[in-house]
Amino acid sequence: MSGTIRVPGDKSISHRSLILSSLADGESEIRGILDAEDIRSTATVLRELGVQIPPFAQVIRIKGLGLRGLRQPRSALDCGNSGTTTRLMAGVVAAHPFSARFVGDASLSRRPMKRIAEPLTYMGAQFECEHGDGLPMTVHGVDLRSVDWDTGGSSAQVKSAILLAGLASAVEVRVTEKSLSRDHTERMLRAMGVDVENDGSQVCLRPTHRLHPFDIQVPADPSSAAFFVALASLATSGELTLTDVCLNPTRTGFFQALRRMGAKVDETREMSSGGEDIGSVRVGRAQLRGTRVTAEQVPAIIDELPLLACVAAGAGVELEIRGAAELRVKESDRISAVVQNLRAVGAEAEELPDGLRVSAGRRQLAGTIDPRGDHRIAMAFGILSAATGNRITVSDPRCVAVSYPGFWEDLRRVAA
Repeated sequence: MSGTIRVPGDKSISHRSLILSSLADGESEIRGILDAEDIRSTATVLRELGVQIPPFAQVIRIKGLGLRGLRQPRSALDCGNSGTTTRLMAGVVAAHPFSARFVGDASLSRRPMKRIAEPLTYMGAQFECEHGDGLPMTVHGVDLRSVDWDTGGSSAQVKSAILLAGLASAVEVRVTEKSLSRDHTERMLRAMGVDVENDGSQVCLRPTHRLHPFDIQVPADPSSAAFFVALASLATSGELTLTDVCLNPTRTGFFQALRRMGAKVDETREMSSGGEDIGSVRVGRAQLRGTRVTAEQVPAIIDELPLLACVAAGAGVELEIRGAAELRVKESDRISAVVQNLRAVGAEAEELPDGLRVSAGRRQLAGTIDPRGDHRIAMAFGILSAATGNRITVSDPRCVAVSYPGFWEDLRRVAA
């Protein structure tokens, strides 16, 4: 395979650009926002809270309402399938003097919310979950107090919920993590004039009463780029270049893992926007070898772990992933989904309590897989299906619309 491709805008940065521009004083400009279902869910929630979010286009402008300018919603806040929308907006709503009920689809309703409810409750908000630990969930906002919170793990969504709550309440917050999770929120806040410090394990946000508007170019999503980097690594010949990719080091763990496996993946930084480094990624075929992913490496590769398992199966090499129990509470139980689907197409794989293992051995892979409505499972096996000699059918290809609506079209073009 050969050529150049620009994948869609980064999902994490697109969510945050909508939220923070809505809380700014003045008009912000966002270029290249990801037009996918999860981002539309964030836009829908913000519109219900009084923000005038225009229809998505290559360039959109948003006039912010200020840090405490959101209004009481007239109906439930429908977050669709988006955990990021739910958890980050819960942090924002917790700092406003009204109540809001969050709802979502069946998959999102099963995902745990206690992890954000605990710190935000400690800050003074009240949470009511109607069915255990998931949605529907009602948040009763108040004037929040400061907090120094240890997450006990590494979660960008938990960290961001606390930072956004402190931002909107104009109180100092500190968040300690076991290892650094993706830091898009901190980078964007600094670009908007907020005093945020990050020493690698603790983040401190100091009070501010105004958020400056900004202009931002949303870079290409490295998690989406990873699929084509994987395919190029498995190809029999050629070289592929991906442009305008976000090269934030908390997001490039997949590229590092492929290098440990022997892949030729080169990153070139070319510009910055919104506090993010942006550049190109060039990759060619390689003779891959097995590797092991440890708990310390997981935060920077969490979304790409299903893909890494498919790469190992496609290359016929051994892979072991540990310390990734978080995969069990994503859009699906991704550990179970990956292992069962790999077995369904003829690969040897086994579940571990906090990860999985793929056994070495070259074989032709064929069969039908069930992605369980999970976009990343569908795309990971889509890449495996495009690798030479495999015949794999994805039973629910449309679920990729959550993060990458044009994935199958781009895959056909690049593979051809």
